[in-house]
Amino acid sequence: MGQFDGLAVNMGNLHRLSAAQTRSISAEHYTGARGAGGMATEGTGAGCARDLGQGWKISPSVRIEAGATFEMADIEGPGAIQQMWLTPTGNWRFCILRIYWDDQEQPSVECPVGDFFACGWGQYAQVTSLAVCVNPGSAFNCYWPMPFRSRCRMTITNIAGDAMTLYYQVNYALGEVRDDCAYFHAQWRRANPLPYREVYTILDGVKGQGHYVGTYMAWQVNNTGWWGEGEIKFFMDGDQWPTICGTGTEDYFCGSYNFENQATKQYQEFTTPYAGMPQVIRPDGVYRSQQRFGLYRWHITDPVRFSQDLAVNIQALGWRSGGRYLPLQDDIASVAYWYQTLPTAPFPLLGSRDDLEII
Repeated sequence: MGQFDGLAVNMGNLHRLSAAQTRSISAEHYTGARGAGGMATEGTGAGCARDLGQGWKISPSVRIEAGATFEMADIEGPGAIQQMWLTPTGNWRFCILRIYWDDQEQPSVECPVGDFFACGWGQYAQVTSLAVCVNPGSAFNCYWPMPFRSRCRMTITNIAGDAMTLYYQVNYALGEVRDDCAYFHAQWRRANPLPYREVYTILDGVKGQGHYVGTYMAWQVNNTGWWGEGEIKFFMDGDQWPTICGTGTEDYFCGSYNFENQATKQYQEFTTPYAGMPQVIRPDGVYRSQQRFGLYRWHITDPVRFSQDLAVNIQALGWRSGGRYLPLQDDIASVAYWYQTLPTAPFPLLGSRDDLEII
């Protein structure tokens, strides 16, 4: 088998031959086994194909009942996930993605599906980046490389009160994995509201060697005025004070001066390969009263490396009278993305449906 070095195939090495074996899992091919796709005789498209028969789009999707968990993939390694495409119906915050590596009981990825794909407010926003793309009408695409050694298991849990439909495809390769390849992780958190004069914790409790590769934040502002003066801080390997300290929220997300379009005097959405603010949800004057923002920052060219442990937090600061900072009490949710050695430390409890709900 070909050796996987932890890097996605790119234009620079696309011409190189490899002995890796390409496979794909979908609702039309649950196992990904060679030469066994499109053989369903029952499925969500069976009625539409009743005049055509086997091989004619019999099972393009799956239905997941309320409260049920669907095993999207169970792959024997070694190998690497190379790309995922999902289109879920229903409430994206109530659709939970989990990924387990090498028979761990603890998931290494646990996240509402919308937030994982940088659409945390339950409505579509175009995202054009190297790691995540969100395309019309609700097509979630992930390009984070995810090597594994013995097993990869992916599940989707529907915690909503109604059934949902999931269209999906998981593209992967089977091949040897180098000793220095780490495992992909993603963790969701939320504070609603953030307690006064407390920092927002993006990640803590991480143990092992690895590197931090990205942040997504769904940020609702509960005060008037500018909200992004807060600094992000990275604590690694026993730090009492941070080794990395940013200068402001919009600075960390690679913007400046309030993300303001100087011509229109409005927030300006943007989406780029490494950073973006693809979503600005503006008040409508009736029930949509608060401003909401979706922001991402991928550390693809500048991963934050740690040897033993890692914690990340960010301040929520606005302005008050006398040129003073105002600690904010906003509704903030986040996803931290990182690679590390196993085992995965237990995550904080995800919480109930009420804890996750967008309100």
